[in-house]
Amino acid sequence: MVEIVPSILSADFARLADEIAKVERGGASMLHVDVMDGHFVENITLGPPVVESIRKCTNLRLDCHLMIEDPQKYAPEFVKAGANSVSVHYEAARHLDGTLNHIRQLGARAGVVLNPATPVSVLENVVEVADYVLFMSVNPGFGGQKFIPYVLDKVRQLDEIRRQKKLPLAIEIDGGVNRENLAEVVRAGCDWIVTGSFIFHSPDPTATVRDLRGIAAEAFAVRC
Repeated sequence: MVEIVPSILSADFARLADEIAKVERGGASMLHVDVMDGHFVENITLGPPVVESIRKCTNLRLDCHLMIEDPQKYAPEFVKAGANSVSVHYEAARHLDGTLNHIRQLGARAGVVLNPATPVSVLENVVEVADYVLFMSVNPGFGGQKFIPYVLDKVRQLDEIRRQKKLPLAIEIDGGVNRENLAEVVRAGCDWIVTGSFIFHSPDPTATVRDLRGIAAEAFAVRC
């Protein structure tokens, strides 16, 4: 089952509850929440209090992507605020194994994020600890960027690894996914498809989510 995961980074924060309701009506079951600290990436977004507020207005699963320094320090705060899954960057986590295990002990799913230029090989000793891997298909920090095609080669590599090892590992992708490249992204092996501006900047986010879910389902049927 492929998930279309709207990223609220592109939503209208003045009407966030209404924006979330729109994608929920379209069939979304999970929201992507980008957390940026102005250090690991240049942009600054939100923290645990906003996640806690979002939790109060929706029952959708919250997928928090921590683009921050010291993720091992702050990840537990996002779980406590209501996140169902928390991902941390390989490039930022000094104690990746411990951080992933701590997130899981707190009751959330734990993910590893790889920047576009970071090879899949770095996951060799941690792939069985993570619940999912998030591939950045743009350089992290800002929404609305163009998709980096070579990231799909990395997706295919990891898909082959999880097949060989028979791992219940989800593969997530974030950045530049739209109607034109969605089918290829799903066929490459992605299960959670994050997209923000394509959904929230469309005339009808509800219809856009439905449309993307239909395309993803057809592509997944071919993949299987």
